[in-house]
Amino acid sequence: MVMNLPTLMFYLLSALTVFAALRVITSRNPVHAALFLVLAFFSTAGIWMLLEAEFLALTLVLVYVGAVMVLFLFVVMMLDINLERLRVGFWRWFPFAAVLAVVLLVEMVMVLGSSQTAGTGAPGKGMQVVQHAANYSNTKELGRLIYTEYVYAFELAAVLLLVAIVAAIALTLRHRRGTKSQDQSKQVLVRRNDRVRLVSVASVPKTDIAKK
Repeated sequence: MVMNLPTLMFYLLSALTVFAALRVITSRNPVHAALFLVLAFFSTAGIWMLLEAEFLALTLVLVYVGAVMVLFLFVVMMLDINLERLRVGFWRWFPFAAVLAVVLLVEMVMVLGSSQTAGTGAPGKGMQVVQHAANYSNTKELGRLIYTEYVYAFELAAVLLLVAIVAAIALTLRHRRGTKSQDQSKQVLVRRNDRVRLVSVASVPKTDIAKK
């Protein structure tokens, strides 16, 4: 295997991603775990840049690092998180988590080792990087694949996200005791006379004000 610059960068970024991912789940400080997750996002974006997926790389940095992780950091730093309470039940759920991790690892090996993905992907042994023309647009190609070959999977993912959004809204709209909520139907039907009252106040001459 020829160790050229793209191959070397791929392995360096991959090692950095694995290290950052491990530190996310092993770091005891939640703020440090969130920062390591940011590092994992940046290294993953670098790998996508090597694979000529610039649109996905920029989307990952702008959306997840620029918005989601900033929100996570604010929430983690503002909340008084009890670390001892978070560790309660860790060893009870560890066997289930280990089995789930093994299943995911086997699935990734099967996908990456299949004949359909053996000739594409990262630069290295058995991998081939497709050279595109200078006017090639991966954004256009991504849109073509989403709305032609993978349109049903894309629509299914959109429906699942819609169901998750509706479920989150339904959970927040539950009526609880001691909480105040707004009734939009009553707010729409309200009239000006119900909220505003015009009062006629007699004017006072300036001489009377000066005497006081």
